[in-house]
Amino acid sequence: MDLFSLAGRTALVTGGSRGIGAAIVGLFAEHGAKVGYCQVDDQDNAEALASRLKEKGYTVHHTVCDVAKVDDVDALAAWSASTLGHVDILVNCAGIGGDLRFEDITVEAFDRMIGVHLRGTFLVTRKFYPAMAERGWGRIINVSSQLAYKGAPGLAHYCAAKSGIVGFTRALAYEAAPRGVTVNSVAPGATETHMLMGLTDDWRAMKQAEIPLGRFGNPQEIAPTALMLASDAGSFYVGQTLSPNGGDILL
Repeated sequence: MDLFSLAGRTALVTGGSRGIGAAIVGLFAEHGAKVGYCQVDDQDNAEALASRLKEKGYTVHHTVCDVAKVDDVDALAAWSASTLGHVDILVNCAGIGGDLRFEDITVEAFDRMIGVHLRGTFLVTRKFYPAMAERGWGRIINVSSQLAYKGAPGLAHYCAAKSGIVGFTRALAYEAAPRGVTVNSVAPGATETHMLMGLTDDWRAMKQAEIPLGRFGNPQEIAPTALMLASDAGSFYVGQTLSPNGGDILL
């Protein structure tokens, strides 16, 4: 028995066109899942990912969705029902970055950060959790960040959003587990994605020196944590936050 097999399962990944989301889409497909994913405006990467995976014989579909908008999430649910059927595994991975000193964070910037990360996680989960509970089986995996625990200057709005995801995960886990649905989160450390683009060499060197492994992670090192939580191997994990971070959280 392959504990990590997702054969016969259907997964939906938000923010799945690049970075950690794309790595999760690819790994889930490789392990047998039918996978749907969405993005806001990264159509080129979304189509390129689909082409690569379909060439390997995997079943993947993608659409557009701003998870912070109720109408978009309603449309995502309708698309999912017609394209994927029921969803067994939900990964809330949509996210944005943006370093701002606290006094420079506008209400609009704060609302957008909370909107995409925390409100989006709520809105999407709200659409798919009830059917999982009704069927008596489901996996919900929310992508947070080690910064939910560690904090960082210039990221008060981001850290608040990611901390909220951890709290949301723990609370829903209590309600969901008796109904056969596990809810957990993944809190990656600094990872080589578009959110780290544009950093100076000096800044990178300074941050990497703080990590016991001496480097940032890559999306392919984060995705296996989500795979474990989505599969039978993770069936006894409830309300947990797992943090692949190269040891950074130890500091």
